[in-house]
Amino acid sequence: MIITSAPGRVNLIGEHTDYNEGFVLPTPIPQRTRVELRPIPGDRVVVSSQELGAAAAYRLGEELRGGGWLDYVMGCTAVLRQAGYQLQGGELRISSDVPIGAGLASSAALEVAVLRAFRQAHALPIDDTQLALLGQRAEVELVGAPVGAMDQLAASLGSLGAALFIDLRSLEIRSIPLPAADLVVIASGLRHDHAAGDYRVRRAECAEAARLLGVATLRDVGTADLPRIARLPSPLDRRARHVVSENARVLAAVRAIEHGDLGELGALLREAHASLRDDFEVSLPALDQLVALANADPAIYGARLTGGGFGGSIVALATRGEGAAAAARVATSYQAQTGQIPQVLLDGGAGCGRS
Repeated sequence: MIITSAPGRVNLIGEHTDYNEGFVLPTPIPQRTRVELRPIPGDRVVVSSQELGAAAAYRLGEELRGGGWLDYVMGCTAVLRQAGYQLQGGELRISSDVPIGAGLASSAALEVAVLRAFRQAHALPIDDTQLALLGQRAEVELVGAPVGAMDQLAASLGSLGAALFIDLRSLEIRSIPLPAADLVVIASGLRHDHAAGDYRVRRAECAEAARLLGVATLRDVGTADLPRIARLPSPLDRRARHVVSENARVLAAVRAIEHGDLGELGALLREAHASLRDDFEVSLPALDQLVALANADPAIYGARLTGGGFGGSIVALATRGEGAAAAARVATSYQAQTGQIPQVLLDGGAGCGRS
């Protein structure tokens, strides 16, 4: 029996920049997806999971999109075979405490854990970066969600207590210890889906903005190009402005962490949310309310939505030792004001940040 796992992630800052070959700053969360694989002769793969649904099966070489959770597993074996690796069948049992639809990369945790299991079972010569990129391919090609590679890289390469500064163009990755603060994550109760239409629209808008600007991707323009970006037709001007300003905020956030400037880091989180809300338009009124409540709490430096938007979770930075109390206050007020049922997923008690 082979047992593997991979974590979910929360993105501190750098939203919708990954598929524009920009900068991101995710960190793993304690919640993980676990896979038990028992290899069996032949080409049949049997998958079971209490969290995801009833048992299902398919044959290697017959991976076809079905619109359900099994697509993520089939995507993994499909890309491995396309890469030239010979696989045999197996029985997989999947369990997970990474919330689905909360913007915390539950799909990437599943893909990385499944790929790790097959890598171990067949002694495949795949390093952790290659494995992450295979996971992204699985989600793009078979699941049909046009995601960047941030989530899979965070699940494959991240470690608790540190953020990964990732350049999605060069794939340069640097581990940065989290600051001496409590990291708070609160699920809004509004579920999101990367395979849904709005995410696709934003990605297409970014590609069109890049085309009109005469560049390969929006990574090729910077803050000096904002006057030129302002002349793009609406809403492409706002979409490109978000990506350019967000890349700059990621770089500023890295500097703030390295200098221990929590006030500056909190301000960057607040600015990032305003940009996601107004320029990229991926927030929702209830998410805005949750962020506003967090930003009004005296123990919180700053907060923003995290993940692709249209639901999901928020991330906040709180004074060391005060994250749990702040998260409880914010969650209670949010539920009273919106009727949504939030879930505090991280409140600083998981050893995040330097002591």
